[in-house]
Amino acid sequence: MKSLSLSQAKKLSLLSQGLLSKVSKTGNKRAKTLAVFNKLGYVQIDTISVVQRAHHHTLFSRNSHYNIEHLDQLVANKEVFEYWSHAAAYLPMQNYRFTLPRKAALKRGEQKHWFTKDKKMMSHVLTRIDSEGPLMAKDFASQNIKSNGWGAKPTKQALEMLFMQGDLMITERKNFHKVYDLTSRVLPNTINTSIPTNEEHGQFLVLNYLKAHGFGTLSEITYLLKNSKAQITQALNELVESKAIERILINKTPYFTCDSALNLLNDRLNKKQAKIISPFDNLLIQRKRARTIFEFDYLLECYVPEAKRQFGYFCLPILWDGNLVARADCKVDKKEKVLNVNHLHLEPKLKNQETFFEALDIELISFAKFNGCQGYAINKVSNTP
Repeated sequence: MKSLSLSQAKKLSLLSQGLLSKVSKTGNKRAKTLAVFNKLGYVQIDTISVVQRAHHHTLFSRNSHYNIEHLDQLVANKEVFEYWSHAAAYLPMQNYRFTLPRKAALKRGEQKHWFTKDKKMMSHVLTRIDSEGPLMAKDFASQNIKSNGWGAKPTKQALEMLFMQGDLMITERKNFHKVYDLTSRVLPNTINTSIPTNEEHGQFLVLNYLKAHGFGTLSEITYLLKNSKAQITQALNELVESKAIERILINKTPYFTCDSALNLLNDRLNKKQAKIISPFDNLLIQRKRARTIFEFDYLLECYVPEAKRQFGYFCLPILWDGNLVARADCKVDKKEKVLNVNHLHLEPKLKNQETFFEALDIELISFAKFNGCQGYAINKVSNTP
């Protein structure tokens, strides 16, 4: 069985994620953004906006020419759509059919949603959208509270239930509010809408994960995918038997990988570049994996009471020299147009701080501009024990 050192595993993980890798300076900028989706498989959506929202941040981290309008254009062009991955996410339209098993299970009642189905309300919502066109939750709330008693909360639940089971899709967002339309009016005519078999679906989940991450364990591949363990275990066994994937050791721990991923080790990793990444970035959304591979113990502390925070409300991990070496508690001052680094925490593993700060300066200037700021300020620097 082949084995990789921890250093090789870090490199493979970063290159698979499109981080610190060589990016072409030519070509269509929006097409590069779509290429990021096709590489990652999904980009998580989040509402926190102390800096630019996570979905935009994740795309910017891999495409320095990214503009937030790219995402709207990709949705409008039906190249990307919203649905559920391990959380709310944008996904490439080419993978649409692999969302159908979950939708079908929800529709049949085989899989539970956090909302209870109200069939009367759902019928009412569908009828209105069918006749009036795309609508937002507030389009129901303002009109129906006065007229027929349909409340905002029940209609919102009905919209989300219809969205999750596939009757509706989100055609755009207005000021971050979802606009819903009938799926039949949103889907491109050319898209494959056949439900994949269990075998097809399982193999897709495995290969999609390995393309995005380079290697993975069963628990990593099934992360927050309900009732998928048996299906993915079968897919792993079939793919190993057909030699489409193989087993590998990293630090004496068994993982799965494939040749196309391992070939990335021949590429160059830009260790001189610093990269500020989102707490919801695909690289470290699985905190246990980040601890194992990058030896980086990370907790997003905006959900922690202020008195118990160690690093700050919204601390952003920083990549440099092929590793996670610092974290910056950042907040945009929109009035003054300044990106404030309230507190920069340096990890003990960080060596050659002078060179690191030179790289970080370049990244902070770029990140500040991305956040609509004219500059940045580092207010405090500490060494993490």
